[in-house]
This record gives sequence, structure tokens and C-alpha cells, in this order.
Amino acid sequence: MPLMAVAIAYATGATRLCRRSGHGRPIRARQALWFAMGWIVLAAALVSPIHALSQRLFAAHMIEHELLMAVAAPLLVAACPAAALLWALPAGFRRNLGTIGHGKLLRMTWAFVARPLNATVIHGIAIWVWHIPALFEMALQQGVLHYAQHASFFGTGLLFWWTLLPRPGRQQNYGSAVMHLFVTSLHTGLLGVLLLLSPKLWYPQNAVGAALWNLSPIEDQQLAGLVMWIPAGLVYGGAALLMAGLWIRSSETRAGADALRPS
Repeated sequence: MPLMAVAIAYATGATRLCRRSGHGRPIRARQALWFAMGWIVLAAALVSPIHALSQRLFAAHMIEHELLMAVAAPLLVAACPAAALLWALPAGFRRNLGTIGHGKLLRMTWAFVARPLNATVIHGIAIWVWHIPALFEMALQQGVLHYAQHASFFGTGLLFWWTLLPRPGRQQNYGSAVMHLFVTSLHTGLLGVLLLLSPKLWYPQNAVGAALWNLSPIEDQQLAGLVMWIPAGLVYGGAALLMAGLWIRSSETRAGADALRPS
């Protein structure tokens, strides 16, 4: 139901924005496509058979987490959905939210967590802490902790990508983005390699269905580590390469503009 509510709110707000202004429709159409893709991935992670399978197969659990952090989160950030979601709300409620958003404490808190270094550290802490065996298995047993685990992965993922991906109207530091993406690729890859090479089973309770897929519990863990190391690493590494390309292009553009500027 929350997924459906968000989809309806976005569609309502985007329609209102399009009716109010005919400018920027190609951009809004592209953003709507990003949002739709991110929403579909989020739904696939949370309400498809992947979620049910993740309770009994650690590799499926890892796929679910990577879909939340490394696929759905950047797609939704690229969609820049805040304006559309706000326009789905009544005008009075929007004004109240604006007043709350301009509060000093909230602005100071957001300014702190939205720094690229801080967002990278917060996202990294969420990933490593929830993979502590005792805490991970507690989350499997208790629904509230399981929801908290997913919310922290997805929420810190949104924060991480929001601080790094280029957005309209913001001066982009591509060098910083490349560095933080590279660091995240390294530490998540390290965790994946530890899972892959460890001779000890980290999460016995999450491998009870491995035999149904002709896997031993340790093979299930190795497959999960491989998922975290290779596909997820390719996402972060690919994003870093993209940022590096944009960095080079922006540098060339600035160099060309400086050359044309009269001395």
C-alpha cells in the first residue's frame, strides 16, 4: 500500500506540474521514466517472490538488498521526484511543509548529513552494521527489525546517491563523487569477498532453503558474497566511470570557454 500511495502521489503531482507549465516537458518525461523504473525495482525487491525467497536463501536476500541500495535508490534520485510529490499535496499542507523545512535545526541536520563524505560514511555504517551476524539474524526473526534493516539500507542509499548524482541547479563536484563511489565499491566489495572466502557460515538461519536449490548453506553464502562483490561493485564502479566522464567533459567545456574569453 505505501508503494501504491507513492505511485499515485507522483502521478498526481507530475500531472499538475505539466498542466501548470509547458516548459521542460521532455525533462519531466525522462524523470517520470526514471521514477517508473525505480518504483518497479523497489516493488520487485519488496513484494515479489524475491522477498519471500529471501527469508530462506541468503543469496536472494543479498539480491533484494542490492536492488534497494544500488538500483532502486539511484534511479529514484535521478528522477528528482520531490517537486511532483509535493504538488500532489494540498496547497496548505505544502506551505506547512515549507515552513517546517526552513527550521534552523532541520536545515543544520540536513546540511551535515548531506555532505558527500558524511553520506558515504553513514551508508557504509548501515551496510556493515546490519551484516553483523547476531543483528542480521535478529532481523530475520523480528519483523520490526527487518523493516528497520530495509529502511536503513534504502534510506541511506537514497542519501548517498542524492549527494553524488548531478542535479539541475547544483554545482557538481565530480572528483568528490568519483572518490566516494570508488571507496564504496571497495568496502562493499571487501564485505562480499569476506562472505565468499569465509569457511564459516555467518547466517545459518538464512540458509534453511538452500537445499531446495541444490546448494549447501556455505555455497549459498558464497553466491551471496559474489553478488555483493561483482554485480553491485559494477554498479558503483560504473557510476564512478560515468562521473569521471562527466568530469572530463565539464573540464573541457570550461577550458574551451576560457580560451574564447577575451584576455
